[in-house]
Amino acid sequence: MIKENYNSIITHQPMLAIIPRIAIMLLVLAFNLLGNGLRDTVDVRGSA
Repeated sequence: MIKENYNSIITHQPMLAIIPRIAIMLLVLAFNLLGNGLRDTVDVRGSA
Protein backbone atom coordinates (compact mmCIF):
# COMPACT_ATOMS: atom_id res chain seq x y z
CA MET A 1 0.00 0.00 0.00
CA ILE A 2 2.83 2.39 0.76
CA LYS A 3 4.54 1.63 -2.54
CA GLU A 4 1.34 2.32 -4.49
CA ASN A 5 0.84 5.75 -2.92
CA TYR A 6 4.49 6.72 -2.42
CA ASN A 7 4.65 9.21 -5.30
CA SER A 8 1.41 10.87 -4.22
CA ILE A 9 2.64 11.28 -0.67
CA ILE A 10 6.01 12.69 -1.70
CA THR A 11 4.82 15.06 -4.44
CA HIS A 12 1.45 16.33 -3.15
CA GLN A 13 1.61 16.01 0.62
CA PRO A 14 5.19 15.60 1.88
CA MET A 15 4.11 16.13 5.49
CA LEU A 16 2.47 12.70 5.42
CA ALA A 17 5.94 11.23 4.99
CA ILE A 18 7.86 13.62 7.26
CA ILE A 19 5.68 13.69 10.38
CA PRO A 20 5.89 9.93 11.17
CA ARG A 21 9.67 10.02 10.66
CA ILE A 22 10.00 12.88 13.13
CA ALA A 23 7.77 11.06 15.63
CA ILE A 24 9.87 7.90 15.41
CA MET A 25 13.08 9.93 15.76
CA LEU A 26 11.76 11.65 18.90
CA LEU A 27 10.63 8.33 20.37
CA VAL A 28 14.07 6.78 19.85
CA LEU A 29 15.73 9.86 21.33
CA ALA A 30 13.47 9.67 24.37
CA PHE A 31 14.33 6.00 24.96
CA ASN A 32 18.04 6.75 24.61
CA LEU A 33 17.83 9.57 27.13
CA LEU A 34 15.79 7.41 29.49
CA GLY A 35 18.36 4.62 29.23
CA ASN A 36 21.22 7.01 29.89
CA GLY A 37 19.45 8.44 32.90
CA LEU A 38 18.72 5.00 34.33
CA ARG A 39 22.30 3.91 33.77
CA ASP A 40 23.59 6.98 35.58
CA THR A 41 21.29 6.49 38.58
CA VAL A 42 21.78 2.72 38.91
CA ASP A 43 25.53 2.71 38.34
CA VAL A 44 27.02 1.31 41.55
CA ARG A 45 30.66 1.76 40.59
CA GLY A 46 30.36 5.53 40.57
CA SER A 47 32.63 6.21 37.62
CA ALA A 48 32.89 9.96 38.23
